[in-house]
Formats: sequence, structure tokens, C-alpha cells
Amino acid sequence: MSEAYKIVSDNRQARFLFEILETYEAGIELMGTEVKSIRAGKINLRDGFARIRNGEIFLMNVHISPCQNASQVFNHDPRRTRKLLLHRQEIRKLIGKVEQKGLTLVPLKMYLKGGWLKVDIALAKGKKLYDKREDLKQRQDKRDMERAMKQR
Repeated sequence: MSEAYKIVSDNRQARFLFEILETYEAGIELMGTEVKSIRAGKINLRDGFARIRNGEIFLMNVHISPCQNASQVFNHDPRRTRKLLLHRQEIRKLIGKVEQKGLTLVPLKMYLKGGWLKVDIALAKGKKLYDKREDLKQRQDKRDMERAMKQR
């Protein structure tokens, strides 16, 4: 399945703050002006998260800037709640894991795939401060080793 896709927004902060356990690809329900803004790259996933309500998953607190070319009458609320589109079996599996194990759903990236906007959401567990420090230390050590190899 070598379908080309273009990443519109990436939430790199999520990989630092959370330990990613599983990822899911979901469609997203949007308004026309939101699609225009996203294609222009005016989206911020950093503070976003997903909630499960009544057997449906909603993406919350994701900021999509209002479209400059559209009338203010047709424009959208930048932080409105948006519905994610997943298969019923996937939602059932996520409900069990989020409720029982105390995990959270975090958006990792948004991309265009074959004309459709998709969101990668991750089942994640929050990292403790010492975990973050350990990751930083490992990254710095790896960088130092690469520098040492390059200088030879």
C-alpha cells in the first residue's frame, strides 16, 4: 500500500510527554473552511486530546485558525470539538483500554492521504519527569557518538 501522503501538522511534543503504546488512523469530520485552513497549514495539534462519549470519539482542543478568504459568517470556531471516524471495533477496544488502564488518546499528526484528511491518534501513557530526563540523556549520548564517529 504505497499511497503517497503529505503531512500537514505534526505533534512532536506528544512523543516527549507521552509513551506511545498504539497508533490508529482516523478520519475527521470537518467544515469546508476548516479544510481550507488545514491545507494552508494553519493547525496546531499540541494541546489536543481525544475523548470517548456515547461510543464515539471526539478530538478536542485542537486549534484550526479561521480561513482568511472566507466570510466570517461561514467561518468556524477555532477550538470546536470535532468527531473522529473509526470502525466500531476499534472504538470498543479503545474504550476498554482508556477506562481500565487510565491511558489517554493524543493526536500525533494530521496528513492528506488520497484527497482525505486523516489523523494519527495514539493510545498513550504519560511519562514521569525521570522518564523525560532519561530520554534526553539517551538522545544526547547518541548525538555525541555520531559526532565522534564523524570526526574520525
